[in-house]
Amino acid sequence: MARRASTTAIGSIVDADLSEVGAGKEGWLVSNPNLLTALDTHYVAIANKSIVIVTGWSSGESDRVRILPELSPIEAEYISAIEWLVFGDDVRGLAIGTSSGYLMVYSLEGRLIHRQRIYFARIIKLRVRGTKRDLQHDTSSEEVCVVLPGVIARFDGSDIQKLLQWSIRENQSQFWDQNQSEPVGTHNSHAKIPYQLWNVNKYGACADAAITGVMPPPLMEVQSSQRYYCAVTVGEDAVISAFRLSEDKSRSLVGAILSKVVPATFSTIASVTKLLWRSDSQTPKAKEEKIQSFARASPLTCLKDHPRKGEKLTLSPSGTLAAITDSLGRILLLDTQARVVVRLWKGYRDASCLFMEMLVNKDTASSSSNYYGAVKSDYCLCLAIHAPRKGIIEVWQMRTGPRLVSVPCSKGSKMLQPTYRPATRELEYGRTNIGSRPSKQKSGGGIESLLAIPWMFAWTQTRFHLPVWLAFGETT
Repeated sequence: MARRASTTAIGSIVDADLSEVGAGKEGWLVSNPNLLTALDTHYVAIANKSIVIVTGWSSGESDRVRILPELSPIEAEYISAIEWLVFGDDVRGLAIGTSSGYLMVYSLEGRLIHRQRIYFARIIKLRVRGTKRDLQHDTSSEEVCVVLPGVIARFDGSDIQKLLQWSIRENQSQFWDQNQSEPVGTHNSHAKIPYQLWNVNKYGACADAAITGVMPPPLMEVQSSQRYYCAVTVGEDAVISAFRLSEDKSRSLVGAILSKVVPATFSTIASVTKLLWRSDSQTPKAKEEKIQSFARASPLTCLKDHPRKGEKLTLSPSGTLAAITDSLGRILLLDTQARVVVRLWKGYRDASCLFMEMLVNKDTASSSSNYYGAVKSDYCLCLAIHAPRKGIIEVWQMRTGPRLVSVPCSKGSKMLQPTYRPATRELEYGRTNIGSRPSKQKSGGGIESLLAIPWMFAWTQTRFHLPVWLAFGETT
């Protein structure tokens, strides 16, 4: 019996000069640590420190765009992160992060739409994903997460979507009316987009991080319309850390005191300094760029296991699971809601992961009539693991399922995570479990396979205080 093929060719890059980013050399995709890639449904973006090349890889998409961002030679600024921004089928752009903390948004034509400084640090990662607006309603939206060493920033996807829509309308208006002096709508590329900023440096600088979703406020917190987010970070000092991110800056007592005392103290010091060091010859100074103040980030938990170091974090589409690679060649599957490691793989050094959907009930589909179509129950959320030292890609069923397929891959291959799609079934698969995690490690297992789930903790996480009343009243 012939061996069934597990790969399908869906596209290729032809007639595109990629020598500027190092193409043509053996292992060029993985040998250069400064080479960045971002995959879209029709395009792929490849960048080095100073240039980004966008080219089509699917059939009918062969346009090539060359982007040269304006980088500061004084700060030795370079491109440190790229990611596609996709809002529907027609609204898309490319986000570029730099080592000086700037976020740039470009159109598909390579035109700069927006430029904004997030913080005075290198942007490590750009993430785009869908999230629920709150816990009571099932409405969802997109968010853009910017990760820096010890800092996380969050943009509402609707604000960036408006920028891309404005760019599309401007291009259309210029196409239909070349003599039009004013485009439809105006936008300053240096105007600031509102965002939230949090300091998550309590357990050391992070190597990677992600906002996993909305979470309930603390039990003793006053109810308000402000949202709380859960963030997971990985790094050298702490393998895994979790934080509760608050939108409101005024709720922190320490922050409120510092916001009143520190400005007054500095004002007094500045006044005394001017009196003591007043000089007739004053040199004009450039106005310092102001960065948004931090909102409150409360630590929830931390896992320290020296000499293990957290390296990369891959988040599932729903945000309920995260695959974390460490320096010891292990992959940890983290339940982000319960903040518990539910699965562990060993022997995967230099591995990379991505979440995907896969047809698991193939026998049901083949045994039925020819008119049978695959339904939602036939698919399952899976984790693909690329082990370059083994030369394979493995696909494992989530959360505790078996290995479904193993695909050999040649040396120098690189597995790319497709960009976030607003309409995707993986978002539903990630929420299939009613609880935050399964009650057993293996289906059909005995008492030895049970997971330790503190029942009191489970109740308080949902803000129900029923266990408090179990011992209330008189006994008979």
